Amino acid sequence: MKPITILLVMFFGCLTSWGQTAQVKDENKPIPEGEVSTTQQSVKINGVVIPLTAKAGTMQLRDESNNPIALFGFTSYTKENAKDAAPVNRPIIFSYNGGPGSSSYWLHMGVMGPKRIVVNDPGNTPAAPYKIVNNDFSLLDVADLVMMDPVGTGLSVPVGKAKFEDFWGVDQDIRSISLFIKQYLIENGRMNSPKYLLGESYGTFRNAGVMNKLLGDGVAMNGVVMVSAVFDLRTLMFPPNDDLPYVVHFPTYAATAWYHNKITNKPASLESFLTEVRNFTEKEYVPALFKGNKITVDERNAIANKLANYSGCSADFWKKADLRVQNGEFFSELLRNEGNIVGRLDSRFKGGNQDLLSQFADYDPQSSAISPAYTAGFLHYFYNDLKANKKLNYMTSAYEREGFKWDWKHRGNMSWGTSTAINTGVDMAQAMTQDPNVKVLILNGYYDIATVFYGVEHTIDHLGLTNELRNNIIMKYYEAGHMMYTHQASLEKFKKDVSEFIQSTSK
Repeated sequence: MKPITILLVMFFGCLTSWGQTAQVKDENKPIPEGEVSTTQQSVKINGVVIPLTAKAGTMQLRDESNNPIALFGFTSYTKENAKDAAPVNRPIIFSYNGGPGSSSYWLHMGVMGPKRIVVNDPGNTPAAPYKIVNNDFSLLDVADLVMMDPVGTGLSVPVGKAKFEDFWGVDQDIRSISLFIKQYLIENGRMNSPKYLLGESYGTFRNAGVMNKLLGDGVAMNGVVMVSAVFDLRTLMFPPNDDLPYVVHFPTYAATAWYHNKITNKPASLESFLTEVRNFTEKEYVPALFKGNKITVDERNAIANKLANYSGCSADFWKKADLRVQNGEFFSELLRNEGNIVGRLDSRFKGGNQDLLSQFADYDPQSSAISPAYTAGFLHYFYNDLKANKKLNYMTSAYEREGFKWDWKHRGNMSWGTSTAINTGVDMAQAMTQDPNVKVLILNGYYDIATVFYGVEHTIDHLGLTNELRNNIIMKYYEAGHMMYTHQASLEKFKKDVSEFIQSTSK
């Protein structure tokens, strides 16, 4: 087994420097105000050109006692000359990526903003010049937008007596994000607007806490959109003596094998195939794992053969793994005979395997294929189109900062001395119980092995919600991965699903 810290690195995608950075501040120096660049932009959606006022920069964030604690980075887009309704009645979306430690540029240039990066999905995107095009699938026809960069990412930095570590943790992050949203709404006269959160990956884990925190502060959300969700970290880690992560990963292994044509007599429909896989998982795989060493040889062989048939990996491989295969092991094994590994964020992607004896994949082909395009394309747009101050360094990831370390303690969860017990699903359940009007839309990629769809289903089924409240959670599925919007058909479906959700909940 890999240590928990290494597994966390695998999930959140970057290496961490654990040392603490000394922060020396001149107390006589005045605390800086926010700096914003305002430009006029536009987006064309369904043949209609929508004029936008764009603001890119920072807002001075204050704590509960009005002491400045950060310059909080954001980019906002506000529709101008709205004729259908007063601006205050127009929905507003607060959006961010995850990490923790990622800025919001993935969602910004993938689906949310007026421009998007075109990548060669599911292959490698060639080097610059990258294609930055009008985003026909933006949500800016139905809502205004605020892209948020948590402290340590983007242009966001602590000020005054605050330090980076005051923002780097589950509860610290929920607090600062909630403070920004509330202060932005007040300063821009939008407190009475229909309000939405849209987060991706760790951003969904954050969403669950923020929706509950804001509700406690008297700010109710109309809706919350979860893109590639995780609420219970146990579904992503592989700690000793815990069968849950193995169980919830298996349907995604099967979906990946289906995509890469590793299934004998492959069914035509992925969804019907996964219905069969779910049934096998619940009725046969779970009981087999629960038996542990009490499982008989015949039972073990029978389960291994079925696992092989559904996953594309041999029965011998499954038996050597004691019927329990970690995601990194699956990345390496499925296409080993072809000299390839599959992607973690999107298992449709594949890349060369330099070590055919490796137990774990050592990189993510999807990330390698698209990251340069997103990074260079966004920075070009941010500094040239949005006219952000070129003397300010935009940090795409807090992992670039020396001393970045995340505090995984979460108020309300029992402390078991391990990060894998952390679960913000309880926060979401509390918010939905206290505000039975709020709706939650969860978007799942079938080929996402970073945040697996069956893990989300398991969490939702164990929130203890009444049937009425459970119906307020809407699940949508995509034949793509973690960033489903890189896939054209899924991008179009994303636009349709989220637009309909906003329009139905903002009336």
